[in-house]
Amino acid sequence: MKKWLLRIGAAILGIIFLSVVWVFWNLRDRHPGYEVDLNIKGADTPGTMKVGFAALPITPEIVDTWNDINGDAKFQEKEGDTYNDNNNNGKFDAYWIAGFSQQRAANGVHDDVWARVVVFDDGQTRLALVSLDAIGFRHDDVVDIRKQIPENIEIDYAIISSTHTHESNDLIGIWGEHPLKSGVNKEHMQYVKNQVVAAISHAVTNLRPATLRFAQDLTGALDLVMDTREPIVMDPGLRLMQAIDAETDSTLGTLVAWANHPETLWSDNLYISSDFPHYVREFIEKGVYDGDSLCKPGVGGVAVYINGAIGGLMTTRASMPLDDPFLDTTYTEASFNKAKAQGQKLAMLALDALAQPDTVINKASISVRAKTIALPLDNKVFRVAAMLGVLDFGMTGWFKIRTELAAFTLGPASFLCIPGEIYPEIVNGGIEAPGGQDYEIDPIEIPPLRELMPGKYRFIVGLSNDEIGYILPKSQWDEEAPYTYDDAPYGEKNSVGPETAPILHREFQKILSELQQSQD
Repeated sequence: MKKWLLRIGAAILGIIFLSVVWVFWNLRDRHPGYEVDLNIKGADTPGTMKVGFAALPITPEIVDTWNDINGDAKFQEKEGDTYNDNNNNGKFDAYWIAGFSQQRAANGVHDDVWARVVVFDDGQTRLALVSLDAIGFRHDDVVDIRKQIPENIEIDYAIISSTHTHESNDLIGIWGEHPLKSGVNKEHMQYVKNQVVAAISHAVTNLRPATLRFAQDLTGALDLVMDTREPIVMDPGLRLMQAIDAETDSTLGTLVAWANHPETLWSDNLYISSDFPHYVREFIEKGVYDGDSLCKPGVGGVAVYINGAIGGLMTTRASMPLDDPFLDTTYTEASFNKAKAQGQKLAMLALDALAQPDTVINKASISVRAKTIALPLDNKVFRVAAMLGVLDFGMTGWFKIRTELAAFTLGPASFLCIPGEIYPEIVNGGIEAPGGQDYEIDPIEIPPLRELMPGKYRFIVGLSNDEIGYILPKSQWDEEAPYTYDDAPYGEKNSVGPETAPILHREFQKILSELQQSQD
């Protein structure tokens, strides 16, 4: 009897030991010692700017499909859902769509998702800005990509951002088959990384002397987005940069920035898509049509969409009315027609602005300031997900994660690269300290970051080099009832923690001050 008890005890201890080892393995630092501390001062005399664009697909191949018996957009065999084993391997090879909920298995591809790249080169500094059609991309994966970039293409700094589409496959982990299993397909993740490296290389090959045209429309897109949590503060402006070949006068590409969740297709969509950014890019490149009639010519080249201050959250909710620009139709439900109409409207605003640019330059210099910081991981759900390996969070200390902040200037434009979904009130102003909040404090994250940015054109590049979730003012933090705005918290549940915004704001103030000093 004693021998059996000893064996059972030994087995239990063995399981505990292996579990502890597994947890610590999941929490290990993926890149020990990795740190960025970059401070590049632009040349005193601006040089000829070279710009290159490229786009490569990162679309998963959907082989197995499934049958949604009860129409709830969730694959649940216990509810009678079945799958079609199209490759005859005896299992469901699913790609899980990120956003909204788990179990949303893709049933096909509506439009490709992309790695789109613009590379800037002023003769002294070569900078790559990548935009992925993904809900987000973790910092450890960004570092993986940087380590793959060939030295001979001489990239001084690479920024990997995400459009935050809620209609593409999971590259984060938390939207899988169930809460305890990552939704990331590791083979496809490596494919994405390879495609990003290849796209950066192609953009370098495509570098051409360029004239840059800057434009913005700060109010025209206001009716295409809504703020779903008080205080009502948005960042609806379209900010644009068009690069034109200085020798052939043809468009190399266009950079378009807007702040809204690409989730117009909403939660029942089962097809891989980049959502409305797909239509924005296509119509800017190829033109906007009313049926077969060309209404507004496109500019050609490669269009790159970057997202901005989308926390709060900024969205085009399924029930939000959106008028078709050509048909006598108002869309009040999620559909591809609604996303297309949204893309048409945004593209027309962008093309109108680009037709009469505010500023045109052919010489510029690049200044860059980038810095690695550590953030406390206070979110208990995120901690558990990291321990279980569902979230690929490598720790640099006791529940501390590495992330990265950056800012750069390019002629009359500045770009602030933020590693998550920042609330617009931190960027533009309007932070409140409502009675009943969890922390009885006055607003901390002031002044607004955009006020500190140099230049006329101030681009926010959200979800840059990381996706840490929502970045909300600490004075508005509200996890405990009664809720200050009569709504249960959402941003708080998807945030690293209440100290995130104060830390980031403080560090961004330093970065922007140092960037300004490098230009003086």
